[in-house]
Amino acid sequence: MAFFVRTQIGKAPSGAMVLPRAWLIPLSAVFLSACAGLPTDESARSATAAPVSELISSNQLPGGSKINTTQSLIMGSGDNWFGRVIVELSNGNTGYSFFLDQYPQQGWTLVSAVRGKSSLLVFTKPDRSATVEIVDAAGLASASATLTVSPKNSLPVAPKKP
Repeated sequence: MAFFVRTQIGKAPSGAMVLPRAWLIPLSAVFLSACAGLPTDESARSATAAPVSELISSNQLPGGSKINTTQSLIMGSGDNWFGRVIVELSNGNTGYSFFLDQYPQQGWTLVSAVRGKSSLLVFTKPDRSATVEIVDAAGLASASATLTVSPKNSLPVAPKKP
């Protein structure tokens, strides 16, 4: 059913409900006040998101690194978090050295390491695995690292034959 507000003398379309002009302002206020209670993306995010420092241990990232919170996805907290963290590094070489030296001290076993403009480190723990991809700075962009941590599947599933 459509509502029309009478703005000039004349007939409304057949079957339409015609509201007097005096109802326009109160009706608009009701609709606008209903929208005012809806959370914006920023307020909803700040109400539910904990600070990154509470979600992942500070010793898991190089000093001076900055987490890109808009591209990161962190589930869980402390030493048992999993997800993807995008980190801006001050230097790709120091970031690579940090992960290569510090992660084994935190109980991670190095599985594979490849060094280049785009470096890759793979670590495991009995219950989790971590992949660190480090991209060196290019032009005005700073070096970055993508740290992906996930639980290990305790029962590997064999691929199905077609």
